[in-house]
Amino acid sequence: MAALRILFIGGNGTISAASSRLAIERGHDLTLLNRGVSASSDAPDARPPIVGARSLVGDAGDPDSIRAAVAGQEWDVVVNFRSFSPEQAAADVEIFDGAVGQYVYISSASAYAKPVERLPITESTPLKNPHWEYSRNKIASEELLVRAWRERDFPVTIVRPSHTYDERSIPIPGGWTAVDRMRRGLPVPVLGDGTSLWTLTHTRDFAVAFVGLLGDRRAVGDTFHITSDEVLTWAQITRILARAAGAPEPTLVPLPGWVIGTELPHERDGLVGDKVHSVVFDNSKIKALVPEYTATTRYWQGAAEVIAWYDADERRKVVDPDVDAALGRLVARFGS
Repeated sequence: MAALRILFIGGNGTISAASSRLAIERGHDLTLLNRGVSASSDAPDARPPIVGARSLVGDAGDPDSIRAAVAGQEWDVVVNFRSFSPEQAAADVEIFDGAVGQYVYISSASAYAKPVERLPITESTPLKNPHWEYSRNKIASEELLVRAWRERDFPVTIVRPSHTYDERSIPIPGGWTAVDRMRRGLPVPVLGDGTSLWTLTHTRDFAVAFVGLLGDRRAVGDTFHITSDEVLTWAQITRILARAAGAPEPTLVPLPGWVIGTELPHERDGLVGDKVHSVVFDNSKIKALVPEYTATTRYWQGAAEVIAWYDADERRKVVDPDVDAALGRLVARFGS
């Protein structure tokens, strides 16, 4: 494929950074639009810059800022990794209509109907999530963009990642604090009874499928999810993390997501609206367009990368005493 002129709104986050690097590796002319504010380079969580990318300064939440940053420019592909409301989606239609060959909207597999009535999930699975406003906003944005494609030929492609992770991502309730508890031999909660199914996709694998879609006219007007084919239970995920951390065999206390959410309210909606539901994805649609796509990173490998990243700098291993106390209360109340 010839080199594409690509704009990523965002581009150096959990999902997007690997895609940015792969796009450059494949010879595309990549520009990243962001606020131009980043952590100090010596901060423990500083992300390395995307070498080889051009830069524009703008705020994804401010349509006037984006409009000013891209004024007079045309793109083969625009991807918005930072769009979370139908108002943002509507603004992008007005900004980029007539100035882009393909506009890619990053939605979410959490938009699929909950509870899940049938597995595996395909792109035709209905969209409905009464439990999580984030997902409902993604659904509303998708609907607006599909109307724009049907009514004014706006060249949208919708991509629904599921739980995509990088070396900083800890998927279990409590994050690093829960890992630290396991290292100390303390019990931790596990979602449900620990046997519900979940899919974790490494961002490097996601990037192969995602970058393969860019500039492909067959993808315009269509929707794709991109996930690993590896399916694990929450108990397996937690034990894999414990082994990677060199912790003893963990004591897992099974708890419903809403119960965990009573003590960890910032995690409640994501638990009840997504993680408590078993998910298995059919990836045949993305593989038909990007036949080289295979998710090759098993979670035991990804978990080892996560633990190594945290252990590489003591400043990253922040144990939140409030979260630790909350996890302690949960296991004390419900543990045997």
